[in-house]
Amino acid sequence: ETGARPAHGPPEKRHQEHGPPNRPREGKPRLSIMIPAWVDGTLTPVEKLEAHKRGLRHKAVSVFVVRGTEVLMQQRAMGKYHTPGLWANTCCTHPDWDEAPSVCAVRRLEEELGITGLPLEHRHHLEYRADVGDGLIEHEVVDGYLGRAMDSLVVAPNPEEVMAVEWMDYYDLMALVRRQPERFTPWLRIYLTDHADTIFGADLAQAARV
Repeated sequence: ETGARPAHGPPEKRHQEHGPPNRPREGKPRLSIMIPAWVDGTLTPVEKLEAHKRGLRHKAVSVFVVRGTEVLMQQRAMGKYHTPGLWANTCCTHPDWDEAPSVCAVRRLEEELGITGLPLEHRHHLEYRADVGDGLIEHEVVDGYLGRAMDSLVVAPNPEEVMAVEWMDYYDLMALVRRQPERFTPWLRIYLTDHADTIFGADLAQAARV
Protein backbone atom coordinates (compact mmCIF):
# COMPACT_ATOMS: atom_id res chain seq x y z
CA GLU A 1 0.00 0.00 0.00
CA THR A 2 2.73 2.41 -0.99
CA GLY A 3 1.70 5.98 -0.27
CA ALA A 4 -1.56 4.89 1.39
CA ARG A 5 -0.82 4.29 5.04
CA PRO A 6 -2.53 7.33 6.59
CA ALA A 7 -2.63 6.16 10.20
CA HIS A 8 1.01 5.09 10.37
CA GLY A 9 4.46 6.53 9.93
CA PRO A 10 6.38 8.82 12.27
CA PRO A 11 4.90 12.31 12.57
CA GLU A 12 8.42 13.72 12.58
CA LYS A 13 8.99 12.42 9.06
CA ARG A 14 5.74 13.89 7.83
CA HIS A 15 6.61 17.32 9.19
CA GLN A 16 10.05 17.22 7.59
CA GLU A 17 8.47 16.34 4.26
CA HIS A 18 5.79 19.03 4.35
CA GLY A 19 7.46 22.01 6.00
CA PRO A 20 8.01 23.42 9.48
CA PRO A 21 6.53 21.68 12.55
CA ASN A 22 2.96 22.28 13.64
CA ARG A 23 2.45 25.77 14.97
CA PRO A 24 -0.57 27.61 16.34
CA ARG A 25 -2.05 30.31 14.15
CA GLU A 26 -2.08 33.87 15.37
CA GLY A 27 -5.25 35.31 16.81
CA LYS A 28 -7.94 34.02 19.13
CA PRO A 29 -10.26 31.20 18.02
CA ARG A 30 -13.76 32.28 17.08
CA LEU A 31 -16.25 31.04 19.66
CA SER A 32 -19.34 31.33 17.49
CA ILE A 33 -19.41 30.96 13.71
CA MET A 34 -22.49 31.88 11.70
CA ILE A 35 -22.79 29.91 8.48
CA PRO A 36 -25.25 30.22 5.57
CA ALA A 37 -28.08 27.68 6.02
CA TRP A 38 -31.56 27.33 4.61
CA VAL A 39 -34.36 27.74 7.15
CA ASP A 40 -37.85 27.23 5.71
CA GLY A 41 -36.41 27.76 2.25
CA THR A 42 -34.63 31.03 3.07
CA LEU A 43 -30.86 31.37 3.30
CA THR A 44 -30.20 32.51 6.86
CA PRO A 45 -27.16 32.95 9.16
CA VAL A 46 -27.22 30.05 11.64
CA GLU A 47 -24.68 29.13 14.33
CA LYS A 48 -22.56 26.29 12.95
CA LEU A 49 -23.20 23.66 15.63
CA GLU A 50 -26.91 24.46 15.67
CA ALA A 51 -27.12 23.93 11.91
CA HIS A 52 -25.64 20.45 12.32
CA LYS A 53 -27.84 19.55 15.28
CA ARG A 54 -30.93 20.47 13.25
CA GLY A 55 -29.62 18.85 10.07
CA LEU A 56 -30.14 22.06 8.12
CA ARG A 57 -29.06 22.24 4.52
CA HIS A 58 -26.09 24.61 4.42
CA LYS A 59 -23.23 25.86 2.29
CA ALA A 60 -19.80 24.25 2.46
CA VAL A 61 -16.39 24.28 0.77
CA SER A 62 -14.05 21.38 0.03
CA VAL A 63 -10.51 21.57 -1.34
CA PHE A 64 -8.35 18.81 -2.79
CA VAL A 65 -4.66 19.58 -3.30
CA VAL A 66 -2.83 17.21 -5.65
CA ARG A 67 0.84 16.76 -6.53
CA GLY A 68 1.10 14.65 -9.64
CA THR A 69 -1.05 11.63 -8.80
CA GLU A 70 -0.83 12.18 -5.04
CA VAL A 71 -3.58 13.75 -2.94
CA LEU A 72 -2.83 15.73 0.23
CA MET A 73 -4.97 14.27 3.02
CA GLN A 74 -5.50 15.46 6.57
CA GLN A 75 -6.38 13.58 9.75
CA ARG A 76 -8.83 15.65 11.75
CA ALA A 77 -7.71 16.81 15.19
CA MET A 78 -9.19 15.05 18.21
CA GLY A 79 -10.72 18.32 19.39
CA LYS A 80 -13.00 18.67 16.35
CA TYR A 81 -16.71 18.76 17.17
CA HIS A 82 -17.42 15.75 14.94
CA THR A 83 -15.49 12.93 13.22
CA PRO A 84 -12.28 13.51 15.23
CA GLY A 85 -9.32 11.39 14.20
CA LEU A 86 -10.79 10.45 10.81
CA TRP A 87 -9.07 11.14 7.51
CA ALA A 88 -10.53 13.69 5.12
CA ASN A 89 -9.58 15.62 2.01
CA THR A 90 -7.10 18.48 2.15
CA CYS A 91 -9.58 20.99 3.57
CA CYS A 92 -13.33 20.83 4.25
CA THR A 93 -15.09 23.75 5.86
CA HIS A 94 -18.00 26.20 5.92
CA PRO A 95 -17.97 29.76 4.65
CA ASP A 96 -18.87 32.51 7.05
CA TRP A 97 -22.16 34.26 6.44
CA ASP A 98 -21.75 36.46 3.31
CA GLU A 99 -18.27 35.01 2.59
CA ALA A 100 -17.63 33.91 -0.99
CA PRO A 101 -16.72 30.21 -1.33
CA SER A 102 -13.48 31.02 -3.17
CA VAL A 103 -12.40 33.38 -0.38
CA CYS A 104 -13.26 30.77 2.23
CA ALA A 105 -11.20 28.11 0.44
CA VAL A 106 -8.09 30.29 0.42
CA ARG A 107 -8.59 31.41 4.02
CA ARG A 108 -9.08 27.91 5.45
CA LEU A 109 -6.15 26.41 3.55
CA GLU A 110 -3.93 28.89 5.36
CA GLU A 111 -5.66 28.56 8.76
CA GLU A 112 -5.65 24.76 8.77
CA LEU A 113 -2.48 23.90 6.84
CA GLY A 114 -0.43 27.06 6.43
CA ILE A 115 -0.79 26.82 2.64
CA THR A 116 -0.62 30.16 0.82
CA GLY A 117 -0.32 31.30 -2.77
CA LEU A 118 -1.79 28.13 -4.32
CA PRO A 119 -4.14 28.78 -7.28
CA LEU A 120 -7.46 26.95 -6.93
CA GLU A 121 -9.74 25.77 -9.71
CA HIS A 122 -13.48 25.46 -9.09
CA ARG A 123 -14.28 21.83 -9.93
CA HIS A 124 -17.76 20.97 -8.76
CA HIS A 125 -20.98 22.01 -7.08
CA LEU A 126 -22.72 19.11 -5.34
CA GLU A 127 -25.03 18.23 -2.49
CA TYR A 128 -24.97 15.38 0.02
CA ARG A 129 -26.44 14.41 3.38
CA ALA A 130 -24.63 12.25 5.93
CA ASP A 131 -24.84 11.30 9.60
CA VAL A 132 -21.53 12.28 11.24
CA GLY A 133 -22.29 10.90 14.71
CA ASP A 134 -23.33 12.31 18.09
CA GLY A 135 -26.68 13.38 16.70
CA LEU A 136 -25.14 15.66 14.07
CA ILE A 137 -25.99 15.76 10.38
CA GLU A 138 -23.99 17.23 7.51
CA HIS A 139 -26.40 18.33 4.78
CA GLU A 140 -24.10 20.32 2.58
CA VAL A 141 -24.27 22.19 -0.69
CA VAL A 142 -20.59 22.09 -1.59
CA ASP A 143 -18.34 24.20 -3.78
CA GLY A 144 -15.30 22.06 -4.53
CA TYR A 145 -11.84 23.29 -5.52
CA LEU A 146 -8.70 21.62 -6.85
CA GLY A 147 -5.19 22.94 -6.33
CA ARG A 148 -2.14 21.59 -8.17
CA ALA A 149 0.97 21.74 -5.99
CA MET A 150 4.66 21.70 -6.78
CA ASP A 151 7.16 19.68 -4.77
CA SER A 152 8.18 22.92 -3.04
CA LEU A 153 4.75 23.44 -1.43
CA VAL A 154 5.08 24.16 2.29
CA VAL A 155 2.48 22.50 4.53
CA ALA A 156 2.44 23.52 8.20
CA PRO A 157 -0.60 21.98 9.92
CA ASN A 158 -2.38 23.84 12.70
CA PRO A 159 -2.57 21.30 15.58
CA GLU A 160 -5.93 22.68 16.70
CA GLU A 161 -7.37 21.61 13.34
CA VAL A 162 -5.16 18.82 11.99
CA MET A 163 -3.33 16.00 13.79
CA ALA A 164 -1.49 14.60 10.74
CA VAL A 165 -1.10 15.01 7.00
CA GLU A 166 -0.14 12.52 4.31
CA TRP A 167 0.40 12.58 0.56
CA MET A 168 -1.47 9.52 -0.75
CA ASP A 169 -1.36 8.06 -4.22
CA TYR A 170 -4.78 8.45 -5.81
CA TYR A 171 -5.16 4.79 -6.76
CA ASP A 172 -4.02 3.58 -3.33
CA LEU A 173 -6.36 6.05 -1.62
CA MET A 174 -9.37 4.78 -3.57
CA ALA A 175 -8.47 1.18 -2.70
CA LEU A 176 -7.94 1.96 0.98
CA VAL A 177 -11.28 3.76 1.26
CA ARG A 178 -12.99 0.69 -0.16
CA ARG A 179 -11.18 -1.68 2.24
CA GLN A 180 -11.30 0.43 5.40
CA PRO A 181 -14.09 3.00 5.06
CA GLU A 182 -14.34 3.48 8.82
CA ARG A 183 -11.03 5.39 8.80
CA PHE A 184 -12.42 8.14 6.57
CA THR A 185 -15.08 10.81 6.94
CA PRO A 186 -18.51 10.13 5.42
CA TRP A 187 -18.20 13.04 2.99
CA LEU A 188 -14.85 11.85 1.67
CA ARG A 189 -16.32 8.42 0.97
CA ILE A 190 -19.18 10.07 -0.92
CA TYR A 191 -16.83 12.31 -2.91
CA LEU A 192 -14.59 9.44 -3.99
CA THR A 193 -17.43 7.03 -4.71
CA ASP A 194 -19.76 9.36 -6.60
CA HIS A 195 -17.77 12.39 -7.77
CA ALA A 196 -14.10 11.43 -8.27
CA ASP A 197 -13.97 12.10 -12.01
CA THR A 198 -15.58 15.52 -11.54
CA ILE A 199 -13.22 16.48 -8.73
CA PHE A 200 -9.94 15.16 -10.13
CA GLY A 201 -10.65 14.81 -13.83
CA ALA A 202 -10.32 11.65 -15.88
CA ASP A 203 -6.67 12.43 -16.69
CA LEU A 204 -5.52 12.08 -13.08
CA ALA A 205 -7.50 8.90 -12.55
CA GLN A 206 -6.03 7.41 -15.72
CA ALA A 207 -2.48 8.45 -14.82
CA ALA A 208 -2.81 6.82 -11.41
CA ARG A 209 -3.55 3.49 -13.06
CA VAL A 210 -0.45 3.55 -15.30
